[in-house]
Amino acid sequence: MPTPRSTPSSAPRRGGATLQQVADAAGVSLATASRVLNGSTRTVNPDLSAHVKEVAVRLRYVSHGPAQALARATTSLVGLLVHDVDDPYFSAIAAGAMRVARERDLLVMVANTHRDPELELDYITRLGAQRARAILMAGSPPADPGAAQALRERLADYAAGGGRMVSIGDQGPDIDAVLPENTAGGRAAALHLTGLGHREIGVVTGPAGLVTVADRLEGFTAGLRESGVDARITEMHGDFTREGGYQAVRQLLERRPEVTAVFALSDLMAVGALAALREAGRRVPADVSLIGFDDLAICADLTPALTTVRVDTEGMGEQAMRMVVAAEAGEPDAQRATIESPTELIVRESTGPAVS
Repeated sequence: MPTPRSTPSSAPRRGGATLQQVADAAGVSLATASRVLNGSTRTVNPDLSAHVKEVAVRLRYVSHGPAQALARATTSLVGLLVHDVDDPYFSAIAAGAMRVARERDLLVMVANTHRDPELELDYITRLGAQRARAILMAGSPPADPGAAQALRERLADYAAGGGRMVSIGDQGPDIDAVLPENTAGGRAAALHLTGLGHREIGVVTGPAGLVTVADRLEGFTAGLRESGVDARITEMHGDFTREGGYQAVRQLLERRPEVTAVFALSDLMAVGALAALREAGRRVPADVSLIGFDDLAICADLTPALTTVRVDTEGMGEQAMRMVVAAEAGEPDAQRATIESPTELIVRESTGPAVS
C-alpha cells in the first residue's frame, strides 16, 4: 500500500480537502484519486481504492457533484494537439482520427503546439474550459522531467474534471496511449546498414529533448551492439524538417567525409539529406546509403526511392480516437490502457552495400 507523503498540500483546507490533497496524502496520482472518488471506466486495484477512500474520509473530502456534472456535460468537440500541422506525419495522424470522429459525429479541433511545452499547457486548459469531451496528444513527450511532470499534471487535472485523455506517445502510466514501436524501428535500421557492410554511419537525430528521438536512437544503438561490428557513429542534430536534414548532412560531410551511410530519424530530414548528398556529388546508394523513419507517402516517389521505417500514422490516429469512443460506449476496448503500434523496415533503392 502506498505510503502517504508529507507535503504542505496534504493538510486539508477548512471545510474539507481538495482532490489534489487527497492524492498527495494517499501517495497516488491525481488521475487515480479521481477514478476512485469520482467514478471512471478504468478499474483501480481494490486495496489501493480502499486506501484512497480511507484517506478521503480522514481528510473530509467531499465530491463536488455540481462541478462534476457540469464537467461531464461535454460538447462534441475533441481537441487534437500536434507538434507541427505542416509535418505529413501529424497530418496523417489527424486524417486517421478524423475518419473515426466522422463516424461518431464528433468535431475535431487541431491545434499546432510548435513543440512549445507552455503552449501545450495553455491549449489543454482552454480545451477544458470549452468542455471538450476528449483530448488527443500526438507527438513525443518532453524528455525534460520538469516539463513532462507539468504536462502530466495538467492532463490529470483535465481528466479529473471528466474529460477523456489519450496520447500518441507515452505521457505516463495514468494516461491511455498508442505507442509506436520506435525502438524496434531503430534497431531494424542498424541491422540493415551493418548487414550491408557500413561502418562509418552518420545519424541525423532530430530535436534534442524528445522521447521519440531518444527511443529511436536507443534502438539504433541496440542494433549496432547486436550486430557485433565495430561501427563509428557521428550524430548531427536537425529539427524534423527538410531544411534541418539538409543542413545536418552538409555539416556531417564536412566533419566526416568518409561516411558511407546516413540514418535520418524522420523522412522529412531524409529528404533534405538526399538533397545535400546530391549537391555534394555523393551518389545514393552507390556512395552513401540513406534511411529515413516514418514512411511518408512521398518516400516511394523519391529518386532513388527511400528505404525507411514504416510507422502506421493514420492507424495510430484511428486507434487513439477509437479508444475515446470505446470508453464512452463502455465497449471492451475501454479497459485497454496501451496499444502498441508496430514499425517495419521498408527496403527500397536508397540503401546498398558499403563502398569498398
